[in-house]
Amino acid sequence: MGKDPLPDEEIALRLAELPGWAREGDMITRTFEIRYHGGVALIVNVADVERLVGHQADIDLRWDHVRFAITTHDAGHRLTAADFDLAARIDRLAAAHQTQPHNS
Repeated sequence: MGKDPLPDEEIALRLAELPGWAREGDMITRTFEIRYHGGVALIVNVADVERLVGHQADIDLRWDHVRFAITTHDAGHRLTAADFDLAARIDRLAAAHQTQPHNS
């Protein structure tokens, strides 16, 4: 997956294809409602996929939700195609874990 930084126009187009994800500077983020132990299980599944694709998210686990933040560190902390690929994979795993969109 490409590790070249994407232009703002392409970032906007890719975000439009990933409902629930938002741009925060040079990261994309999404929070899912899930209880703590379910969040742990989700994180383990995400970590397995991250190992396979060679790309990692920053993960923040709380008692009632888990937040993912993605950027490409080796592209100068810029957004690349790899970030959007990982976000789509996280969405599929989160759906399998029956998460809910986070309201906050």
